[in-house]
Amino acid sequence: MKATQTLHEQGQSLWLDNITRGMLDSGKIQHYIDEYSVTGLTSNPSIFDKAIESGYYDDAIRQGSRAGLSSEELFYELAIEDLRRAADEFLPVHERTDGVDGWVSLEVSPLLASDTAGTIEAAKTLHARAARPNLLIKIPGTAEGLPAITECVASGVPVNVTLLFSPEQYEAAADAYLAGVERRMERQLDPAVGSVASVFMSRWDVEVATRVPEELKDELGLAVGLATYRAYRRLMDSDRVQRVQNSGGRIQRLLWASTRTKDPAASDTLYVYGLTAPFTINTMPDATLEAFYDHGEVGAPMPADGDGCDTMLARFRETGLDEGGLAAKLQADGAKQFVAAWNDLVERISAQRAAVA
Repeated sequence: MKATQTLHEQGQSLWLDNITRGMLDSGKIQHYIDEYSVTGLTSNPSIFDKAIESGYYDDAIRQGSRAGLSSEELFYELAIEDLRRAADEFLPVHERTDGVDGWVSLEVSPLLASDTAGTIEAAKTLHARAARPNLLIKIPGTAEGLPAITECVASGVPVNVTLLFSPEQYEAAADAYLAGVERRMERQLDPAVGSVASVFMSRWDVEVATRVPEELKDELGLAVGLATYRAYRRLMDSDRVQRVQNSGGRIQRLLWASTRTKDPAASDTLYVYGLTAPFTINTMPDATLEAFYDHGEVGAPMPADGDGCDTMLARFRETGLDEGGLAAKLQADGAKQFVAAWNDLVERISAQRAAVA
């Protein structure tokens, strides 16, 4: 049995962190569903930027340009068409799991990161436009994003909370989600609104790679992951979540993101082996998924009490690490990187429009 299937049978969902129209047309995504136990998909502007650069979208860009669409409008036209198709391929999983799994994700413009009202409006518009029950709208778990998450969930919009890095940031995102669910309960609306909380892993280790002793390299991300998983399990057992579940609501699932190993000296499946846990998701790019399928090993399930994480984090503090400060920096840097990627994408589409005109 392949490691991908073993991990799936142990209760963790494997999602693909990639999408292109070429992958849809060739049947590659369906192949991943059938052979690699993949049960969901995430996307981002960088992924679409690379896909558009390939020239595969030139005919669609030409048609959109003739229709007078701006570069941003063109992006959403292309992305929504692709994600509708992907959502349809994952719909059997979504229905079989009663809405727990089988999701795809589309994000609001990162330019709205500091605009709560604009984020809410964009999220509602995109969800209605996509018109798929298994499509999540990505909203960053920043200070401005949290109230947008609550309002969107209260309105029935499924949300992928992105740009989370620490247990504290995860807890804030979970609180925002639950507040939205509780509003629905007060209004006697269906509280079962899908959501995931995406916690980014590898960027921790990249950030401290040159500042820690050799024996601590590539250990910080997994230690933070353990601490975050402990917070997740504690929330699962809380009275608040039990009340929500008693009314038909659900807990927001924890998703491990940024799982491609950046250190060439480390295992290429480091953030898959070390983040094995039931009722969580690991979203990974093609290369990581292929590596895990080919030679990966399934690690022992993460301990619910985070056993070992406090000792490891204490060792990092001895080197001068301030986890809270670094988590805030990583989130702020991530937001800037999202904006840069978005601007690159819009420029790419504009260049392709000029090339095919």
